[in-house]
Amino acid sequence: MAAPKLLIERDTDSEEESSEEDEGEDVVHEAVDDDGEEKVEEEEKKEGAVVATKKEKNPITISLKKVCKVCKRTGHQAGFQGATYIDCPMKPCFLCKLHGHTTMTCPHRVAMEHGVVPAPPRNSGHSVDYVFKRQIKSNVPLIKPAFIIPDQVDCGVIRYHSRRITCLEFHPTNNDILLSGDKSGQLGVWDFNKVSEKTVYGNVHGCILNNMRFSSVNSGAVYASSSDGTVSYTDIETGISEPLVNLNPNGWRGPRNWRMLYGLDVNAEKGIVFAADSFGFLYTLDIRTNNQTGGPLRIHKKGSKVTGINCNPVHPELLLSCGNDHFARVWDIRRLETGTSLCELRHHRVVNSAYFSPQTGSKILTTAQDNRLRVWDSIFGNLDSPSRVIVHSHDFNRHLTAFRAEWDPKDPFESLVVVGRYISENYNGVALHPIDFIDVSTGRLVAEVMDPNITTISPVNKLHPRVDVLASGSSRSLYIWRPKYESQVVVVEEGDGRRILTCVQAKKSANRKGESDESDDDKVFSSTAKRSKHDASVKQKKS
Repeated sequence: MAAPKLLIERDTDSEEESSEEDEGEDVVHEAVDDDGEEKVEEEEKKEGAVVATKKEKNPITISLKKVCKVCKRTGHQAGFQGATYIDCPMKPCFLCKLHGHTTMTCPHRVAMEHGVVPAPPRNSGHSVDYVFKRQIKSNVPLIKPAFIIPDQVDCGVIRYHSRRITCLEFHPTNNDILLSGDKSGQLGVWDFNKVSEKTVYGNVHGCILNNMRFSSVNSGAVYASSSDGTVSYTDIETGISEPLVNLNPNGWRGPRNWRMLYGLDVNAEKGIVFAADSFGFLYTLDIRTNNQTGGPLRIHKKGSKVTGINCNPVHPELLLSCGNDHFARVWDIRRLETGTSLCELRHHRVVNSAYFSPQTGSKILTTAQDNRLRVWDSIFGNLDSPSRVIVHSHDFNRHLTAFRAEWDPKDPFESLVVVGRYISENYNGVALHPIDFIDVSTGRLVAEVMDPNITTISPVNKLHPRVDVLASGSSRSLYIWRPKYESQVVVVEEGDGRRILTCVQAKKSANRKGESDESDDDKVFSSTAKRSKHDASVKQKKS
């Protein structure tokens, strides 16, 4: 069937012609009154010339063919139509990256545990397992309890930051304090129990604040690494910040010479702060003096970004790093030298994050841009290949903070992880991006939590280490999730028991070219606000 064609006349020409015809009519009436037929003949000649010029100009012809935005071919369309994503038949599945099916019919979308081999029960009868259970996992119950999922928004701050949120960190001793960093380098301190008690320090860094860790000797201070090439030490009470490392002392000298710091972690046992840059180098600082010790050490491919650093919680001599050279590496800090890693964990694309399990430190969890979560069950076993590979949607093609799957620090079985989802789901005609809770021992999707009023993507998620709380950063806003039986009623504005606070900021005159920070926050909870106001008015009328 041929594609329909649409004929569009030139609007400007038709307007000119109509105006000329109107003028001609006026002249004709005047001519008849004065000289009669001679003037009429002249006007008829003018009208004939206008018609001739109209016939000479060709009309615009538009062919309404279906053109795919992905492959640029005709005959089909791809992309979002409303809340539904339509795949391009010429491309592989966006989720699992394999041919033969679309994203909507992908078996991994239907069942996340598809193709995943569950972890075998750890009961080999070996003496090492006996010691492992008695000393390290002595307080683990024999029967695995049900997971407690924070699945309802308890409170939040809309437009808390000026740019998108990049990292989150809970206070080590105060259960109600949450720290957040954003793309502009700001550091936020929020008491989410009181909602309105929030502070944003704008003088900490000059650009993206990538990672934060609290000091092991001072719970009122935090280390932070930034894309401005500095590691800062900030007092969260006063906001006074002290730069400890500056990789760009001479300022901007072009992109080839500008060093950015990404990975950051604190080794409390050894008293060391580790930081890694965008050129593949590792830096160390002494916690006692906050001074740099030794020189930079290359731990990843030269010129590649080290995206993450993580210290083992049980074996402090082990260090885990990952980068965009498609590798995650395990190091022994007692003999740190270039090329002396204990093992290399190969991936197919950029590795966004790599973490040891939080209680025993015996497992490894990585998040890569190939839409795969990889799990190694034992760092003392064979690390040539992962124990399980779980397909999950976190490969993105827009300006977002990278997705990072993180362990639940309270889970004694070390199997529950949380990660945001990129591909949206159609919930009653609204495209929502859920936050997924996954059991990595089986690959099963335990829960997907979402709120119909939060339509932005939530790539930054952090589970509380002591209470059943989830903090999520969605664009510029922060939300606190609790289990339904603990949550209060969620409404729009603060006051009268309301728990959502909206920050009013001046609108930007223009966005930078090529940047998108998702300005959908203005619409968040708007529908709930209308419903709550409508319900209040109905109650007043009834009373």
